[in-house]
Amino acid sequence: MAKGASARAAARKQRDKWKAKRWFTIRAPRNPWSFRVIGETLAEDNEFLIGRNYEIMQNELDGDFSKMHVKIQFRVVDVVSGDALTEFVGHEHLKDHIRRQVRRDRGKIDDTVDVVTEDGYYVRFKPLIITRARVKSSQKQEMRTIARDVILTTGASMTWLALQKAVLDSSIENTIKESVSKIQPVRTVIIRRTQLLQSGVLVEDGPTLDEIHAQESADAEEAKIRDALEIEEIEDEEESEEEVDDNSDEIVEDSAEPDDEEESEDEAESESIDYSSMKVVELKELLKSEGKENIIKETYKDCLEELKLPSSKMKNKVSKIYASYTDEDISNQISKILKEKEIKTKVQVIFQTVKSLHSACPKNLGDWYFTGDYPTPGGNKVVNQSFVNYFEGTKKRAY
Repeated sequence: MAKGASARAAARKQRDKWKAKRWFTIRAPRNPWSFRVIGETLAEDNEFLIGRNYEIMQNELDGDFSKMHVKIQFRVVDVVSGDALTEFVGHEHLKDHIRRQVRRDRGKIDDTVDVVTEDGYYVRFKPLIITRARVKSSQKQEMRTIARDVILTTGASMTWLALQKAVLDSSIENTIKESVSKIQPVRTVIIRRTQLLQSGVLVEDGPTLDEIHAQESADAEEAKIRDALEIEEIEDEEESEEEVDDNSDEIVEDSAEPDDEEESEDEAESESIDYSSMKVVELKELLKSEGKENIIKETYKDCLEELKLPSSKMKNKVSKIYASYTDEDISNQISKILKEKEIKTKVQVIFQTVKSLHSACPKNLGDWYFTGDYPTPGGNKVVNQSFVNYFEGTKKRAY
């Protein structure tokens, strides 16, 4: 009995381990993928994530379906809050794709080449050359030597980031093919695998993780607002159709028409306020109704001038739009957006003031979500560029 009880207790303890685990977001490297989300994983603690490998198909990462047989490999090197940050450690062609290239009447030449890049990364290449016909051993050796020289020369003259691009867009494969085709006609050249053996000097280019979080939050909020506006437009169309049906009845028209006009005026007034949800995309209607439509063009011109300056000297010019509104105005608009029509009770969203936020968290001054005071110069560049993209109708990222 004691043995059975201890076994059951051990089984319960084993199952309870899952309760201690939490989800982490896996992000691609900062450069060139700008911390793009590539997956999620479970772990008990940050230390259990370090060193984990994650694989993703290249077509899922960059949308190039001609590379759907290429597998890209990342390794987790750091964990920041709930984000697992990775580095690119190599790629590999699927074995099925390689088998389809090899036939009985074709020649096969493979090799292993170790390269040190310009910035000190130690990388292993495994090229594969498939000829259109069988080749002699002497020709194989000569073609293998040429391919090795191309890889060594290219790798030594490039940084690790440039070499990644050359591998993933097949430019290094095309260079090898042109060089070895002088000896024997070549059907295809494949860098079937690369492997990062040792890291070198890390380049800190591209947007920071805080800027990426800010942009993702802004995109999510704008998507919610667009969905809410679409729903309101559909409801307005349904209400207008119902009014047309009511007007077809003469008796109802005489008694209900004044009330309908008053209700439609009230609804139009409330909707114009709802559209001004304190986001750039929604402020236009409210500013027009208040005679401040020129502030949109002025802000656009200011942002263009600001983008001509270096990032370190840029200022947030979009904050001028919000200057005429108090925190209470913003809270009231958010309350109206969040409140559904089925809710009859008054809803009010109360936010802590920025001053009180600083008092509560004196060591964490990440208030740019509310104030626009970005902790890095890149944040001002992103917000100015985002407004320019909105004004010009350009659907692209601001970084």
